[in-house]
Amino acid sequence: MSKNLLDGGPSEGELVVAVVREVKQNGAYVDLEEYKGIEGFIFIGEIASGWVKNIRAFVRPGQRLICKVLRTRNDNQSLELSLKSVSEERKRDRLAEWKNEERAKQLLKVLSEQVGWSESEHNEIQVDLTESYATLYGAFEEAAKTPESLTEIGFEGDWVEPFIEMAVKNIIPDTVEIRGRFVINVDTTDGIEVIREALIAAENISDADSELTITCHYDGAPSYRIGLKAPDFKTAEDAWTNATTACIDVIQSAGGSAEAERE
Repeated sequence: MSKNLLDGGPSEGELVVAVVREVKQNGAYVDLEEYKGIEGFIFIGEIASGWVKNIRAFVRPGQRLICKVLRTRNDNQSLELSLKSVSEERKRDRLAEWKNEERAKQLLKVLSEQVGWSESEHNEIQVDLTESYATLYGAFEEAAKTPESLTEIGFEGDWVEPFIEMAVKNIIPDTVEIRGRFVINVDTTDGIEVIREALIAAENISDADSELTITCHYDGAPSYRIGLKAPDFKTAEDAWTNATTACIDVIQSAGGSAEAERE
């Protein structure tokens, strides 16, 4: 079971972002980017697999590394780290995560200046967002994908709308989601079949090649849910227009009425 090795520090087994401060013959001293005041040491045997003839061929001062936390050093003031225990894939993922979080902090700083937060207000919002979304970047990403999520979980104030605008302009999420519903009325004997055809028409806008998915579900007459996932905002907006138009056209052609509204 992992445990925190130093007060306020990372846990055993955690991957940390470190910057090389000094290189010695037997290892390298590093500073941890996310844990100010805590340093680490990478013993030469943990630099790379196999025999390391010249440590400076692997690490240099100022270099940013992704390391695994092994244990507390004998001085009880610093940590022993391993560089060789981290795969290239995990290094890339962890570094990307750190860069995203740093970017999110800068965005929040800009927002803080725009809305006039005090330092304590800034820190409180940052903590609340991080606790709610696991990371600060996660908060921006979720706001970009589903703007209503902030108010749904209880965030309020004149900063929410600018936060969403900043997220939409600066964060490119993996997927963009739009949720909404149709209100459909068809007073004919074949009304159920007409509605089914209309919802299928909306779903047929889906395109596997562009990673666009549209699904429709019965939500209790006359309401029907529509969910849309797309790789970017433009694709999502165009798909929403095309899908709702396709559905409504089928209903109106059959003499019924239909409206689409977003959640």
